[in-house]
Amino acid sequence: MATTGMQLLGLVLSIIGWVGGFLVCTLPMWRVTAFIGNNIVTAQITWEGLWMNCIWQSTGEIQCKVYDSLLALPSDMKAARGLTVLALLICTLALTLGILGIKCTECVGLPSLKARLARVSGVLFVIAGFLILVPVCWTAHSIIRDFYDPYVAAPHKRELGPALYLGWGGSALLLIGGSLLYAGSNPPGIPSSPTFSSGESSPRRAGGPAQVKGYV
Repeated sequence: MATTGMQLLGLVLSIIGWVGGFLVCTLPMWRVTAFIGNNIVTAQITWEGLWMNCIWQSTGEIQCKVYDSLLALPSDMKAARGLTVLALLICTLALTLGILGIKCTECVGLPSLKARLARVSGVLFVIAGFLILVPVCWTAHSIIRDFYDPYVAAPHKRELGPALYLGWGGSALLLIGGSLLYAGSNPPGIPSSPTFSSGESSPRRAGGPAQVKGYV
């Protein structure tokens, strides 16, 4: 039978991971200006995200601008856009199925159907976690590669932004939450370990002594 506590914990962790994935998709802090050299005082800091870039002035003023052309973006940023948006859509579908299939709700009357909906929801949350993890790791790899590349000029070098760390945390919550939701949603009548019926073995045990008595 389904474990309600494990289902609720998995659903809550998945919802938190979904919120984190939404912030990762919208925040413009995937890449930030790298402080290289002895002079650590800069007049402005550059933030680069999936949809816009922002410049933070030393006076506290922030100016953001949406990217003019999609074709001018690098390949990793294009892929990150598509994968993160797809992950959020999958999370929305998974959340709907999870609410319908969790044990403490009465939206669906059949226990077996509820368990299957919850398991599908867990699988979708895990898939969404991988879809967020891939562009975050890809972007982090390109940032680190360019940072240590001697042919890249210092003004063009970037560091890992806060959105990447938030992406790692959100994807981890989606993976863990989806796994817990799947593990706690066994359909009724399907045991977690193989069992043996006593009805088939009892006639054999009863027939053993009878055969011995017949020969005696």
